[in-house]
Amino acid sequence: MRTLLNVVWLVLAGFWMALGYVVAGIICCVLIVTIPFGVAAFRIAAFTLWPFGRTAVPKRSAGLGSMLGNIIWIIVAGWWLALGHLVTGVLLCISIIGIPFGIANFKLIPISLTPLGHEVVRSDGRSGF
Repeated sequence: MRTLLNVVWLVLAGFWMALGYVVAGIICCVLIVTIPFGVAAFRIAAFTLWPFGRTAVPKRSAGLGSMLGNIIWIIVAGWWLALGHLVTGVLLCISIIGIPFGIANFKLIPISLTPLGHEVVRSDGRSGF
């Protein structure tokens, strides 16, 4: 069931939202100083492509640097990406079939706002993709 949901998600919203993260990641990597933001954007892009069966959890080792980086991220790119998830989620929730995909979009809003200090894990608790 997870695979079917992920394939439909990819067609309806996943590809376009992941493309936004890839563009943000490329811009961040070009600016050299913001490479950590670029790496986080690419990690979230992979999560956005295939979200069912995975979840984002806070890292225990995240500290003050992650918090300061997240504040900068929210100002520069995070709120645009979160707004994209919000609008897409609302549009998908219009139909009954789209409700699980809208909820998946809403699930991605917190990590789109604060990517540093989070890691993506399988829903069953194992690490990795």
